[in-house]
Amino acid sequence: MLGYSTHKEVKIWVQTKMPAKVYAEYFLSDDSKKKHLTQEVISEHKNGNVAHLIADELEPGKSYDYIIYINGKYQEPGSVQRFKTQPIWIGKASGPPEIKFALGSCAFVNDAKYDTQTKPYGGEYFIYKAISSKNPEFMLWMGDNIYLREPDWESRTGFIYRYTNQRALPDLQPLLANVHHYAIWDDHDWGPNDGDASFWMGATAEEMFKLFWANPNYSKKGIYGSFTWGDAQFFLTDDRSFRTANDNKTGERSYLGKKQLDWLVNGLAFSKATFKFVVVGGQALNPLAVFENYSTYAEERNLLLSKIQKLKLKNVIFLTGDRHFTELSYLEEGYEYPLYDLTVSPLTSSTHPPITEKNPIRVEGTLVDDKRNFGTIEIAGPLKQRALTFRIFDAEGKELWNREIKAK
Repeated sequence: MLGYSTHKEVKIWVQTKMPAKVYAEYFLSDDSKKKHLTQEVISEHKNGNVAHLIADELEPGKSYDYIIYINGKYQEPGSVQRFKTQPIWIGKASGPPEIKFALGSCAFVNDAKYDTQTKPYGGEYFIYKAISSKNPEFMLWMGDNIYLREPDWESRTGFIYRYTNQRALPDLQPLLANVHHYAIWDDHDWGPNDGDASFWMGATAEEMFKLFWANPNYSKKGIYGSFTWGDAQFFLTDDRSFRTANDNKTGERSYLGKKQLDWLVNGLAFSKATFKFVVVGGQALNPLAVFENYSTYAEERNLLLSKIQKLKLKNVIFLTGDRHFTELSYLEEGYEYPLYDLTVSPLTSSTHPPITEKNPIRVEGTLVDDKRNFGTIEIAGPLKQRALTFRIFDAEGKELWNREIKAK
């Protein structure tokens, strides 16, 4: 799997079947003469036989092919294995690059040995091939990327088993190998359904997330962090590590928590990016206090939105998952610059139609509640005239709707 990409460095994630010595060879896609090697890493049983490789002899704005070697043996690629470094654009007359990325949430892979549903809950895994066909540069996994079962969340062994089972899905391999990946989590990556900061295996959940994903940076506690791609900045949040129990209404209630909230607001205030994406496991803007969305933690949600309003932040877009349906929310009243929340769900989990919930800020024509789906976001245009296009597709890659937003 390809992890983060920067101008000068890319991470490659590898999992072997047993402990092994692992390295990657890489070279320019249009010139294979000069080859480079990552440092060799030994994958260990205690860590799920996972190896994180760093390609660090790179130039900005280039495409590289790569090959994996295990115990010195060449591994025949099952699909295209290619990564890209980010181009330099600041100060250049050409302006920022065009950007295209994919996004989704709620990815369930059936496992008959441990599943308790009367009928398979997951399906249409070919959705990952449809995502690949749209040629995104990277993908955002917005939580419930795995579904921990009861035998999984009580031990490191269980976590490793579930991640390994999910990551080995054949339909997923081309997407993993040829597209960069960034992730946050939600309750099913964390532990029990609707889990919170009291989860007794929270430290293990965090360790396993950082082992099986390859974001460029993480907070010391929790998994929140940030990255840029062109003139877009992404704030990857953590809605579990600091969360007050849903049913604990006895005092101040925390969703992201003060430290993370301060980090997020400071980051948004500092950011020079045209578009600022805040990626959250649960819906952020929907004002109806339902299930696990941010409105069920009204005090903290109102604090964040009031700070965004006071700072007069432009082009802030929330990207969210969790709900097993897709919709676009638009919050304008009281804001000099409107806010958007694109909820995209599910990838391979089941849907639960019909959705009768009447989100008052839902953009008409954007509700998808009867089919698995994914999204893409495209950003294009000159620096002072950037525009963003949301597109939603079904599992076969057929476009269901699109909307354009022009940068303020």
